[in-house]
Amino acid sequence: MVDVPGVRVGNAEREQALTALGEHFAAGRLTVPEFDERSLAVAHASTRADLAVLFEDLPVAESTPALFDDPALFDDPTPEPAASGRTRWRIAVMALMPYLALALFFLVPIDHSWLFFLLIPATGAVLFGSRVRGDDHRGDRNLESGDPKEGN
Repeated sequence: MVDVPGVRVGNAEREQALTALGEHFAAGRLTVPEFDERSLAVAHASTRADLAVLFEDLPVAESTPALFDDPALFDDPTPEPAASGRTRWRIAVMALMPYLALALFFLVPIDHSWLFFLLIPATGAVLFGSRVRGDDHRGDRNLESGDPKEGN
């Protein structure tokens, strides 16, 4: 955190700072007024430097190094899996479906043209609804053995 003090912080960093302050308070390093003052400062912190100042006179606790030194800590812990070639075309079709429904709504002269908008969820159900069909989910068939690739 000291490397880039001007970087703005979000709610996750503020929550981790409050957790670290709570650990210091529980260890007896902070009095109640100090804890209240620093907690308020954490709530109003907008940059990493604002948070770092609050921990300058405190020893490094178990949660403090991760709070300030590991920028990857604040990344999403569950990265999105890359879409395979078999999935990309489905995503493309789903992205185009609202435009197709809108075009049909305005171009086809029937009384119940609003029904074209039902194509959007229907397409999603057809393309992504079945987990057994296709090669994308081969391992789902043999879950009781513990090895999803076994038996294919």
